[in-house]
Amino acid sequence: MSGLDVLMFTVGPIQENCFVARRAGSDRGVIVDPGDEADRILHAVDELGLGVDAILVTHTHFDHIGAVAPVAKATGAPVYCPKLETVVLADINSYVPFAGFGPFESYDADETVEGGERLQIAGMDIEVLPTPGHSPGHVTYAVQEEGALFSGDVLFQGSVGRVDLPGGDWETLLASIGMLVDRFDADTTVYPGHMGITTLGHERATNPFLQELAGH
Repeated sequence: MSGLDVLMFTVGPIQENCFVARRAGSDRGVIVDPGDEADRILHAVDELGLGVDAILVTHTHFDHIGAVAPVAKATGAPVYCPKLETVVLADINSYVPFAGFGPFESYDADETVEGGERLQIAGMDIEVLPTPGHSPGHVTYAVQEEGALFSGDVLFQGSVGRVDLPGGDWETLLASIGMLVDRFDADTTVYPGHMGITTLGHERATNPFLQELAGH
């Protein structure tokens, strides 16, 4: 049984998943991808009596970062952002590809990640993994000892991240997913940026987009 307590909040018009994660019983935690509905996320944190030690961004598509600025300002938590994509976080509205969304408040990242880092935050050992393909700088945050992956828009329940946005590439995405499947146990829980929570084993066995990995 996982020693992590993870709450999922599906927010905004694109139904993005924001996660609040902490060690079970801890009063410190992290927020992953606060994409929208800042007041709702902050209310939940207040109800938990939780101190937020970091905001972790997997990538900077607007539906994942729309609430970063207000949540960071309210909690005082540093924002970790993929280095390749800090320019987007700093000027969100210039990178919204569809009409009718926003405006959003931009934010200058406090810390940058590229993959390969190990973050000791809120009592958790968090490994940053480079997982490009959906976006150029996309990262996945792994809490391996707790069997947890915060996968952003790399891997979903029954699907994968789209590659038709700027910087997307199918072969790169497949390689990123293959790395996760090869490296982590089948019962590792995947907390994705959209749709439901799943496991790596379930997706390898049933996800139609992963058939290219089935024979590996």
